[in-house]
Parts: sequence; C-alpha cells; structure tokens
Amino acid sequence: MRDTERSIRVALVGCGYWGPNLARNFHQIPGSDLVACCDLNQQALEKMGRLYPSARVTDDFASICEDETIDAVAIATPARTHYVLAKAALQSGKHVLVEKPLALSTREASELVTLAEEHSRVLMVGHIFQYNPAVRYIKQLIDQGALGQIYYLYSTRVNLGRVQSDINALWSIAPHDISILIYLLGAEPEWVSARGATYLTDGIEDVVFIDLGFPGGILAHVHVSWLDPSKVRRMTIVGSKQMVVYDDVADEGKVKLYEKGVYRKGEPGFGEFQYRVHSGAIMIPKLDLVEPLRVECEHFIACIREGRRPETDGVNGLQVVRILEIAQASLKAGGEPKRIQEVEASCL
Repeated sequence: MRDTERSIRVALVGCGYWGPNLARNFHQIPGSDLVACCDLNQQALEKMGRLYPSARVTDDFASICEDETIDAVAIATPARTHYVLAKAALQSGKHVLVEKPLALSTREASELVTLAEEHSRVLMVGHIFQYNPAVRYIKQLIDQGALGQIYYLYSTRVNLGRVQSDINALWSIAPHDISILIYLLGAEPEWVSARGATYLTDGIEDVVFIDLGFPGGILAHVHVSWLDPSKVRRMTIVGSKQMVVYDDVADEGKVKLYEKGVYRKGEPGFGEFQYRVHSGAIMIPKLDLVEPLRVECEHFIACIREGRRPETDGVNGLQVVRILEIAQASLKAGGEPKRIQEVEASCL
C-alpha cells in the first residue's frame, strides 16, 4: 500500500500495560489517526474512550478485522495471543505492528512472515531499542571501528515486579537484549546456552542467565529477572580500543565511552606476547532527546505510506524468536549449549 494523501487509520488491540503508550503516539503523529481501541477489559476500554473520544471502543476483535476502513492494527496483548491476533489481522488485509515477541515459536513466526508477504502487508515487531538514540549511537561506533575488535558484551535487565504467570523471564524480558545484540553485531549467534530458576510459579523461570556465541569468537551474556531488588537496564561492550557502558535508567549520561583497551604488540618473547594497557578519558556523548516509541510508531506509518520494509520487520522478529526457542531448549536441558544450525531445522 502506498498512500501519501490521507491519514493512516490505526486500531489498537490491547489497552493494558503498554497499549496506552502506543495509543498516545498514534493519536499524536501527523498522518496517523487512532480510530479504534479493542480490549476485553471494560475498565480499560472506558479509560481509552475518555482519552480518545473520537476512537471507537470495542471488545470484539473480529469487528476490527472486518472494518475495511482500518488500515493497520497495533497489537499490545499478552505474548500468547500475538500469533493468533496478528494472523487474523494480516489475513483481513491489515498492516500489523506487534509487540515483542512476534510469536512463541519459530513455526508461528515464520507463518506470519509468509502471510505478510503473500498479502503485501507491513509486518513490524516492537523491538523498541533499535529505535533508541543511545543504541543507534553505539551501533555507529561499532560499524565505524571506533571500539576496535569487539571482545564481548554483557547486559543486565532486572526489576522487582511485572511477574508473569504464562511466560518466563526469558520470553518476557530477554527479547529486548537479544534484538539489541543482533542489531549491534549485525549477526545471529552460532550457539546459545541458558540456565534459570523457578521460585514463584511452578514451571515459570523468574531468573534466566543466557550465554551466546557470535561469529568471530564474540561472547555475550544476558541476565534477566523480575525478582531483583533494583531496576537495572545496563549493557557493556568491551572492545580492543574503547569500551562502552549503556545505562538506560541513568538520569544523565546514558552512554559513556571509555578510552580504555588492551593491545597485543610485537612478537612473543620467551614464549609470551607483550600487552599494552591504555586508559584515557571518559566521553559522554550528547544524544537526541526523542522518545524511542515515537520513532518506532512514525517508522511504522512511513513504511505503510511508502511501501518500505521496516527495520524491525517480521524477519527480524523471526530471528529473535528462533534464538529464544533455542535458549528455551537449552534451559530445559540444564544449560546444555545448543548450536543454531543443528536445531533450527527442527524448529521450522
């Protein structure tokens, strides 16, 4: 669809935790018109009706799909419903923005990608951190070679609360960090290992530790949990020339660039290489003060208008789901490393 004249008419499905943020942006963005809000919770619908009186409120998702005046659907419902809702919306000819994860299996995610292609619709996944100015800045540093050779990365994304009863911390929280890692390194991991523990709900891991091996020997580690005393969203990237710390909850200086590194120099002497450690200034770059979700929603509308493929398209969502599924298999196997190529065929 290419439409440069009228506003893109958007329906929001899911008015709970994250949905109101999507509604606000689609209501405010020029060229976008929030025309409907759908949820099974009547209190949530009443609230949306007061905030956006021009939007139709309904608990009937089928009526959203049947409404030919609606161009696009934004899905912010529990993860277990993403596949069914996105499939129905695509089959009814709607463009779809679905929150992470795209689906709960590689098979389902692959089917959604195929449906979007068959119906020539935009399928976009809400991997919001790829639209974050801080993450984009770090991506530029890596691509420009400013950090030198990337040695390893590690991230912590923990908090106390938003405990889930249907999916574990791996599927609920880790999609953020996995999408960031794929984006920064421009590659998928070659192997994945995951360990976790259940404390609150039987069969639902509250804390998960994930190790990922990327091409070139780059090692990544991700720690996710909703059972932690502090809210932490921090990622560290260690390179041979410089190192970066990205702290998403910092009031100031979300990105700090450290002129620190270790070089191996000269020829080995007496069986050992010589190493040089250098330490310089700490630089805090000035970043654009824009809301990543605003950038994400604007990108979705622009892709619909211009017939473009989103940066976080269905294929990107499929990549993340495939890694999550393999990590889940490792989790069940007590942390046994799983090589991507060995198991992806059985996942599809």
